Amino acid sequence: MGNKQRRDMIDTEHPKLSVVRQCELLELPRSTYYHQPKPTPPADLALMRVIDETFLAFPFFGSRQMMRWLQREGYEVNRKRVRRLMRLMGLTAIYRKPSLSKKAAAHPIYAYLLRDLVVDRANQVWATDITYIPVQGGYIYLCAVIDWHSRMVLSWELSNTLDASFCVRAVQRAMSIYGIPEIFNTDQGCQFTSAEFTQPLLAAGVKLSMDGKGRCLDNVFVERLWRTVKYEEVYLKRYETMVEAHHHLDTYFQFYNERRPHSSHGRQTPCEVYHQTQTAVAA
Repeated sequence: MGNKQRRDMIDTEHPKLSVVRQCELLELPRSTYYHQPKPTPPADLALMRVIDETFLAFPFFGSRQMMRWLQREGYEVNRKRVRRLMRLMGLTAIYRKPSLSKKAAAHPIYAYLLRDLVVDRANQVWATDITYIPVQGGYIYLCAVIDWHSRMVLSWELSNTLDASFCVRAVQRAMSIYGIPEIFNTDQGCQFTSAEFTQPLLAAGVKLSMDGKGRCLDNVFVERLWRTVKYEEVYLKRYETMVEAHHHLDTYFQFYNERRPHSSHGRQTPCEVYHQTQTAVAA
């Protein structure tokens, strides 16, 4: 459980337990409970929007190249600021990196299982990822779970923090509605390597697959989903709040699944392809 969830559990009107005692029981530092995060400056929010659009087009841009690009576009930025904002947005340049050190032992990394695998049915492979969504005066994060074969969005969640809990909720909802996948693919982000995320999947008998470090093409269909969602929905609107963003994204994902023909399926929608293969397997 993250600190945000612990903070939300504090009841300032509790008749018996003081805030101090509740913090102790929840193992939440009082300084964390009383801390009020500073709002993100409007100039940073505007620049983050530009960085997000640029990164969609050029996912191989690291902070240096992003800085050079922005400077050529007329923005007065230095690398320190660009790097800080990219980290805040969860953006990492896509390129093959040399293996110079061992991965941290705290979070196990699982092998990539999809190379040369023929994915020809629903629920054979699911995948997930997180992307940045701008809202008025701030930003939130979107996590979506998709079926690899049909490209259907099985579930999704919004959060104002980058912890693992909203990713876990998205996966739990997908499994409660659509069953258990054979393989679940993610990148090596800390949200997806955490025990909070991996243990429920392993307990359900799901094989875990993780992209090679810095290789977005290993999870290419989720990356394509982000591009589609942002160009067809997010960038055409200006969300005022998370509630408004949720409403519009809910409408869009219904359209995406049920009415929008997917380019890889000809005239068929993701929902049609998903249920066709499910029916064929059942037969």
